[in-house]
Amino acid sequence: MESQTNQAIQFRQLHRGPAVLILPNAWDVASARIFEEAGFPAIATTSAGIAFSLGHPDGQRIPREEMMARIGRIARAVHVPVSADVESGYGSTPEDAAKTTRELIEMGVVGMNLEDASGRPDQPLADLQLAIEKIRAAREAAMQLGAQIVVNGRTDVYLLPGGNPDADYSEALRRLVAFREAGADCVFAPGLKDAETIGRLVKAVACPLNVLAGPGSPSIPELAALGVARVSVGSGPMRATLGLLRRLAEELKSSGTYSATEGAVPYAEVNRLLGG
Repeated sequence: MESQTNQAIQFRQLHRGPAVLILPNAWDVASARIFEEAGFPAIATTSAGIAFSLGHPDGQRIPREEMMARIGRIARAVHVPVSADVESGYGSTPEDAAKTTRELIEMGVVGMNLEDASGRPDQPLADLQLAIEKIRAAREAAMQLGAQIVVNGRTDVYLLPGGNPDADYSEALRRLVAFREAGADCVFAPGLKDAETIGRLVKAVACPLNVLAGPGSPSIPELAALGVARVSVGSGPMRATLGLLRRLAEELKSSGTYSATEGAVPYAEVNRLLGG
């Protein structure tokens, strides 16, 4: 527990600069070790990437036991701090979020994403008060264990179809400020790519802001200049490997050649990465 707490303090400090925290998202032990070897100071997990790799769709439809087992394997395999994407806490109540938090801490995980997606097509965002209570429950669970955990409060406002820029900004800000006041260390608005809006949100939330980066997003230097504290990449890297695999399959079937495997990490290198 002392080690977990020390890493949580270290991870929280990484959100305060001087450099933007670039937080790559792993989906298994091999990807986590690759990111660690590349020199990143911390690693996050991707709920979508883990679910896809285990044969499930995203959206909290993977059995919680499978998700938690994979997160635990990743946390045990690396020495850097690990933050876990646990969607809505794997349950509909604050008590479920507290249970998930306790399990993460016992695994040595030092951070967690809690999102406000409901999983309901008719009402895609959860009631704000429920989302707030889940963040408070996570905080209380950590305190009861005498531990710390860095909570990233996420709103999915910018992931909803359609939308109105002014209304979306107002609603996202309302939710993110509420998450901050409930005890979130960092707040997260995936789907937001407009640089001007990101800059406005950085100033308005008055706490570290996490941005999900990918094609069409400002570069990390540009995000840093806007004041973004944390940049993650979600399931993008995992899906990129599937894109490579699809190209390999098409080449193998159509021409019987193997150029898509060029650049593969050597067998001996993978053995070394996973051998320790």
